[in-house]
Amino acid sequence: MHINVHAGHNPAGMTASGASGLIEESTENRKVKNEVIRQLRELGNTVYDCTVDNGKGQMDVLKKIVEKCNAHEADLDVSIHFNSAANDMSGDGRTTGTEVYVYSASSSAVLPAERVCSEIAALGYRNRGVKYSRDLYILKNTKAPAMLIECCFVDDRDDVRLYSPEKMASAIVRGIAGKRPGDTEGTEEAEAGKEITEAGGTEKQIYCVQTGAYAVKANAEAMRDKLVKAGFEAVIVKK
Repeated sequence: MHINVHAGHNPAGMTASGASGLIEESTENRKVKNEVIRQLRELGNTVYDCTVDNGKGQMDVLKKIVEKCNAHEADLDVSIHFNSAANDMSGDGRTTGTEVYVYSASSSAVLPAERVCSEIAALGYRNRGVKYSRDLYILKNTKAPAMLIECCFVDDRDDVRLYSPEKMASAIVRGIAGKRPGDTEGTEEAEAGKEITEAGGTEKQIYCVQTGAYAVKANAEAMRDKLVKAGFEAVIVKK
């Protein structure tokens, strides 16, 4: 795949920087962005860093990001952000969670956005789901289908306790690419084929595609039902 990735906003301390709370959005989204790019490249994808560090204001940052994105022929644009307005600086034992915006329900970014939500939620965050917006500048103006990821809330103590830039990036990569560097593929299937061969049977080739891993059974069932409705075979495997 050819993928544009950027961290939203100017760097922390500049005009048009991101949200502030227990952590700084414009600091953390760059950490996550760098790791997402590293992992996607390690998986063999072509990835362009479209982050802007010199915007004169909010709109200037947005225009420069879109200009960078649209300079490439890409399959997907990924904008990395952190949310705010939870106002839970002490923590109440519950995360406020993660959500991903796409332009519309017909966007081809919807399915990877749903997977990203599910993968981040599997880390322990509340899954706020995929949301649609025709107003967000990035989603309206990039040539490629785009998703805007709100990783978690900078002003929720529970979100911040759970947060790790490396784990967040890995969840995003698995949502986009279906795996992250170091993931083993087909281990159980390979062992099953080995057992058949050793028993004197015919070796069987098995090909599997994983769409996500879920900590909440209801989320897994929702994804299965969606895939079945779309005409695919889908099963839930408990590990």
